[in-house]
Amino acid sequence: MEILSSSEISWEDAARKGVAKASKSVKHIRSIYVHEQSATVSDGAITEFRVNLKLTFQLE
Repeated sequence: MEILSSSEISWEDAARKGVAKASKSVKHIRSIYVHEQSATVSDGAITEFRVNLKLTFQLE
């Protein structure tokens, strides 16, 4: 499963938010792989960090 998540703080925070959100509907998440990182820039400053995560989870 792949998900896209974002944060105004950091890539790590974006990953944490993505896992927290996914864990509300996907049980037994075991690991994540950060497939891609990107950021949006406005007026010479990063305004949003984005991560594309691949989740691994155990099926029941």
